[in-house]
Amino acid sequence: MEIDECFEALLDMAVKEDLGTTGDVTSKAIFSAETTRALLYSKDCGVLAGTGFFTRVFARLDPSVIVTFKKADGDNLVHGDLVAEIEGKAVSILSAERISLNFLGYLSGIASAANRMVTVAGSRTTILDTRKTLPGYRALAKWAVRQGGASNHRMGLYDMVMIKDNHIDAAGGITGAVEKVRNMWGSSYRIEVECRNINEVREALECRVDIIMLDNMNTENVAAALALRSGEVTFEASGDMDEEKIKIYSGLGLDFISAGRLTHSVSSFNFSLQIGNGKR
Repeated sequence: MEIDECFEALLDMAVKEDLGTTGDVTSKAIFSAETTRALLYSKDCGVLAGTGFFTRVFARLDPSVIVTFKKADGDNLVHGDLVAEIEGKAVSILSAERISLNFLGYLSGIASAANRMVTVAGSRTTILDTRKTLPGYRALAKWAVRQGGASNHRMGLYDMVMIKDNHIDAAGGITGAVEKVRNMWGSSYRIEVECRNINEVREALECRVDIIMLDNMNTENVAAALALRSGEVTFEASGDMDEEKIKIYSGLGLDFISAGRLTHSVSSFNFSLQIGNGKR
């Protein structure tokens, strides 16, 4: 699913769950056509991501609302930064507030986490995301990962072959699994194999796969696996990777480190939307 299609589907659901069929009953009772100005401030330190989606929430509810961002996607934010100004009907701004902040906070949280991991890893090792995303949010989450300077692993089960432990065990070994993949698809897809020990690494190298994933290996085993490197095969490590572990493992010479926590348990970035005083 393309990112715009993904966002529109999510926005449809967000509007329905937050506004129902009657809209913001509180704001509708207090305001009618009064206009106001609101200021969006950063209450965290990190990377901004999702400005276009934030603006599109307001455009959906009231196209007359004007959103002016002072910062751009990918910009670094510190606590207290003025991020955007919003002008329009008070009822429209208040009705869109939570939906827009939910998108902006979630995406900026992912971008910020990605940026921290990239900074820790340095230039030698590329940080990758995984498929551990909230259902429906994958395209947006992976977009946010890129805003933070990290890279995307496969989008789904359809765009890359990844032979994992369950495939290997069910197929009776790496060699048999790789042969079946090549018999079916030839060279249409890159092949990655998840290895749990050095013997599996050797077998995967003999099969001349494209990527070897070192799954939950300690640093000694990762170093031993990397010492076997040959040809153009690249090596990836995974296994509950946080910033502390990334700092250690990236120093071993890995090509990639994949981190599920980039998207499956990210902390939302904190923003504050403050309505101006008085009618305009």
